[in-house]
Amino acid sequence: MDSDFDTALRAAGLKSTAGRVAVLEAMESMPHTDAERVYRAVSAVLPTTSIQSVHNILADLTTAGLLRRIEPAGSAALYERRIGDNHHHIVCTACGAVGDVDCVVGEAPCLTPSSAGGFTVQTAEVTFWGLCPSCQNAA
Repeated sequence: MDSDFDTALRAAGLKSTAGRVAVLEAMESMPHTDAERVYRAVSAVLPTTSIQSVHNILADLTTAGLLRRIEPAGSAALYERRIGDNHHHIVCTACGAVGDVDCVVGEAPCLTPSSAGGFTVQTAEVTFWGLCPSCQNAA
């Protein structure tokens, strides 16, 4: 198993398992991906893995702060390894491609609501929508 992933899992309070390491490895090359794609990648190296196991691992890794879950409207939940910052996303309205957008003002929470209703704002999640370059060229 990859020692960097072992260390990260243990530091997050999780046991290092073949399934968790395989999910983290798959996520390295698949930013903004859904559980089904992760399952296909993981099952290629761990054929006995189930889709439910992948969902459980994704939930555990998200809760532990090793993955980030985003939920663009009209899309299945997507997961990414880029954590620890308050970046945002841009989604293509035609093909669903997702890209990262750095914090819009340079520091979290990026936006200040007109009224927080007594809440202390820690992060802001913004989704920009438009056409990706490929879909613009196809139009």
